[in-house]
Amino acid sequence: MTASSASPYQRLHVELDARRYPIHVGPGLLDTPDMLVPYLAGRQVMIVTNETVAPLYLERLKRTLSGDDRDVREVILPDGEHTKTLASVERIWDALLAAGFNRRCTLVALGGGVIGDMAGYAAACYQRGVAFVQVPTTLLSQVDSSVGGKTGVNHPRGKNMIGAFWQPRAVLIDTDTLATLPGRELAAGLAEVIKYGLIQDAGFLAWLEARMSSLRGLDVEALTDAILRSCAIKAEIVARDETEQGQRALLNLGHTFGHAIEAHQGYGNWLHGEAVGAGMLMAATLSQRLGWLSSEDMARVETLVASAGLPVTVPAAMSADDFLAAMRLDKKNIDGRLRLVLLSGLGEACVYDDTPPDMLKALLDEFPRA
Repeated sequence: MTASSASPYQRLHVELDARRYPIHVGPGLLDTPDMLVPYLAGRQVMIVTNETVAPLYLERLKRTLSGDDRDVREVILPDGEHTKTLASVERIWDALLAAGFNRRCTLVALGGGVIGDMAGYAAACYQRGVAFVQVPTTLLSQVDSSVGGKTGVNHPRGKNMIGAFWQPRAVLIDTDTLATLPGRELAAGLAEVIKYGLIQDAGFLAWLEARMSSLRGLDVEALTDAILRSCAIKAEIVARDETEQGQRALLNLGHTFGHAIEAHQGYGNWLHGEAVGAGMLMAATLSQRLGWLSSEDMARVETLVASAGLPVTVPAAMSADDFLAAMRLDKKNIDGRLRLVLLSGLGEACVYDDTPPDMLKALLDEFPRA
C-alpha cells in the first residue's frame, strides 16, 4: 500500500516511453498552475465540462489557466451517461472550430468519466489529434477512466463501442473535489477501487476491508492512499499493454456483465460503478462455480461490495437472454467466443473463454434479482 507523506501532493507516472506522463494527486491542485500549465501545448485552451461541475470548479480552473496571453474558452455540456454520444462530441468540435483553435490547442477535461472520455475522443480526432489533459472530479474517474488513454462514446447497442486510444499529457487529481461528490457517486467509484484489489493485490483488498467505513466517510488520508494505489496498479498494466491486446483486459473485471446492465436499463439509470459492482459479484460467483474461489473467498467479495454501498442484485426485469444479447457485443470477444474476466483467486484474475454455456446460463438465470 502506498503510504501518505508530508508532501501536499504526490506524483506517479504512466510509463509509455516517449509518451510518459504524470498523475498528480493531492488537495488544492485546481489552484496550482505549476501542476497544469507545463502540460499545455500552446496558448489555446478549451475546457470541457458539464452543467453540474461547471458551477463548482470552472471559474477556479479558468483562473489557474489564465495569464501568458492564453486564450481560455469553455464548452459546457449536459450531465449524465446518456449524453455520452457523438452528438455531444460534435458540440466540442463545433466550439473548437468556432474559436479558430489550431493543432497546438489543448483540451482540458474537467469532470467525471463521461466528460473525460468525450473530451479525449474529441482531442484524438480534432485535426487528427491534439493535446488534452485530464482533471477528474469523481472518484471513479480519478482511479480509472482518467488514466490509460481510453476515450470514446456509447452506442445504443453497446457501451464505449466507438472510440480511440489517446493518452493525456497529464492527470491532475484534486482530492478536494470529492467533498462535493454525492454518496451514490462515491460508491460507484469504490467499485473500481475494489476491482484493483480483486485482480492484482490481495493486500490492498484486505486494506479496503479494514478501511471501507473511512473511505465512505471521506477520510482524506484513506481516499488519497486508495487513489494512489489504484492509479499505480492501472499505470503498471497500461504500461505493459496500452491498447488491450492481452493483460489490460483484466481491468474489465465485472464490466462485461455490468455493461450489459447499463445498456439494458438505459445509460445513466444504473451508474457505471453500480453495474460494475454487481458485475464483479457475478464474475466472482462464476469463478466459484468453476472451483477457483472458496465459499470464504466469495463471502469476502460479497461483503466488501455491499459495504461499499453497491448493488448485490441485478435488475428484476433483466433475463438471461437479455444479458447474453448484450454480452455478445463485448469488445473482448474474439471470433464469436465470449471472453470473461474471472478470478483465479483473490488478487488474481484471468481472461477465460471456455465457460461451459450451461453454467453461464444457470448463473444468469439464478443470480439474485431485485
